[in-house]
Amino acid sequence: MKEKRMNCETARNLCIMSALADMGHFPTRESKNEAWFLSPLRKETQASFKVSKVLNRWYDHGEGIGGNLIDLMMRITGSSVPEVLELLDGGTYSISPAPAPTKAPASTKKGIIVGEVMDISHLALLQYLEVRCIPMAIARSHTKEVHFEMGNQNYFAIGLKNTKGGWELRNRFQKLCSSPKAISHFNEGKENLAIVEGMFDFLSLITIAPSWLKDSNILVLNSLAFANQLGEIIDGCNQCKLLLDNDAAGDKTTQTLLQQHDNVWDERKLFHGFKDLNEKLQSDPMMKIKRK
Repeated sequence: MKEKRMNCETARNLCIMSALADMGHFPTRESKNEAWFLSPLRKETQASFKVSKVLNRWYDHGEGIGGNLIDLMMRITGSSVPEVLELLDGGTYSISPAPAPTKAPASTKKGIIVGEVMDISHLALLQYLEVRCIPMAIARSHTKEVHFEMGNQNYFAIGLKNTKGGWELRNRFQKLCSSPKAISHFNEGKENLAIVEGMFDFLSLITIAPSWLKDSNILVLNSLAFANQLGEIIDGCNQCKLLLDNDAAGDKTTQTLLQQHDNVWDERKLFHGFKDLNEKLQSDPMMKIKRK
């Protein structure tokens, strides 16, 4: 049975704190009833963006505006209300309903604090890459083993660095990002551009079709919310090839970019019948043989 589609009432009740964390924004200070962030709408050095945990509403003191999650997503992504609902409905953000406010221990550190960055060597990460069918040479060429602290606990993950110095972090149990969140752009001065959604789409593309890395610059969105900010990058290339997920959100973004740019092509035929590039890669019998 088809799940009920996202509507405004449901979207307004999704947790703003969770949405901001999913986009890589974490509080600089926090109390029982409210949290303060560096504004996700502009650059600043002192936090002026407040989220009320009681009301599940935000207010940017620097711009004098505020509202609910839909209002915030419209401002961040430049999307319309239907487009925001489509993004949320497509699972672009792993946002849960707003919880009842609880007071965190005063000593708990907020956000993700990145520590040591090194070549991938931890056995757990090597095993995770094997499960995802990513060859070690490819993983080590483009990603790192990143150790980080979150909530006074230490973790490690495979990390893909973005253009602003933040990290997309993945291990068998976590899908996180350190602030600031941004695209990852492997720009080698090629005439063509390939756009994928996430870290494992990127690594899978290089595994399935290594010639793409030779023929094209590759851009990893890290969030579909960044797709509408790529105008200059797309217009500056000869041909832009889209390899977004075969789901509602991927379909919507692909169609939008096709309508906005004459040099954009939908290349999802490369993984026809699968949700994404990594699912296609994992289905390859040859990869299963190599793992044995």
